[in-house]
Amino acid sequence: MTALLLIPLLLPFVMPLLTRRALDRLAPVTALCGITAAALVLAGACVAALGDLVLTGLLRLPAFAALGELVHPLRTPSGYLVLPAGAIATGLLTIGVWTLARSALRQTRAFRTARAEAGRRPPAGDLCVVDSPHPDAYALPGRPHRIVVTTAMLRSLGPDEREALFAHERAHNRGGHHYFLAAAELAAHCHPALRPVRADIRLAAERVADEAAATALGDRRLLARAIARAALAVQAACSTRPDFAPGATTGPVPQRVAALLATPVGRPRGMCWIALLLAACAALSATAATTGVVAFHHEVEVAQGEEPR
Repeated sequence: MTALLLIPLLLPFVMPLLTRRALDRLAPVTALCGITAAALVLAGACVAALGDLVLTGLLRLPAFAALGELVHPLRTPSGYLVLPAGAIATGLLTIGVWTLARSALRQTRAFRTARAEAGRRPPAGDLCVVDSPHPDAYALPGRPHRIVVTTAMLRSLGPDEREALFAHERAHNRGGHHYFLAAAELAAHCHPALRPVRADIRLAAERVADEAAATALGDRRLLARAIARAALAVQAACSTRPDFAPGATTGPVPQRVAALLATPVGRPRGMCWIALLLAACAALSATAATTGVVAFHHEVEVAQGEEPR
C-alpha cells in the first residue's frame, strides 16, 4: 500500500515537462483547461496520499490505535518505514496548509483593496480608471466585473491600443480566467513540483485572452503592439493587483507577441499525444491515490474486527 502511494507523490515531477509541451502543441483554450484540470487532480491525489501516510503512521501508535478502536494491530510495513514516512507527510501537509493560508490571506487583502479602490471611482461601463503614476491594467473579478486601468497606462497608449488592451481584459473576465489562476495557486501549495505549472497556467490564460481579443478586433498586429507597449510601460512599475487578477502585461510577453504575429498554422503534430499524456498522468495519479485510500480503509476495518483478517 505504501509503495502505491508513492505514485501520486512522484508523478507531479513530470508535469512541468508536459505542460511546456502542451503550451506549444495544444490550442490555448485546450491547454488552459487541460493543464489546470491535470494540476488539480495531481494536487488532490498528492494530498490524499500524504493524508493516508499520516493516518497510517498515527494508527501505529498505541494511543491513536486505542482512539481508533483497533482490536488488532494495523497491517502495515515495518514501523521503521511507516513512522518516519508519516512524520515527513505530516510536516509536508503542515507546510502546505501554512503557505496556502498565508497566500489566501494576502490575496484576500489585495482583492479587497483593489475592489475598494475601483469602487471609489465612477465606472464607465465596466471600465474603472484609477489616478496613479504607475502604469497598470488588469481584469478585476467580482460582481460586477471591472477592467481597472491607471491614468499612467492610458497616457502610455494610443486610442487604438487602449481599445485593444480593453478587449484583452474583457476576454479575461468573460472566460473566468481568475478561477484558473486561483486553481493554479491552490495546486502549487499542494506539491512543490506544481509551482512551475502555475506560471504555465497563467501563460495559457494570457494566450486564450490574446486570441479572443485578436478575433474581436480583427487586427492581430494592433493587439501585439498594444501588449508590447503596455508591458514596457509597467516594466519598472509596482503593481498591487491580486495574483488571480489577470492582466495583459503578465507572462512572457515576447513569446505572446510572437504568437500573435506568427502566421496561423494547422493542427500541430503530437497534439493528441500530449493531451493523452496529460490525461493519463492525472488518471494514474488519481487511481493510485484512490486505491491506496480504499486499501487503507479496508485495513482499518480489519484491525477493528469488522472484516475477517
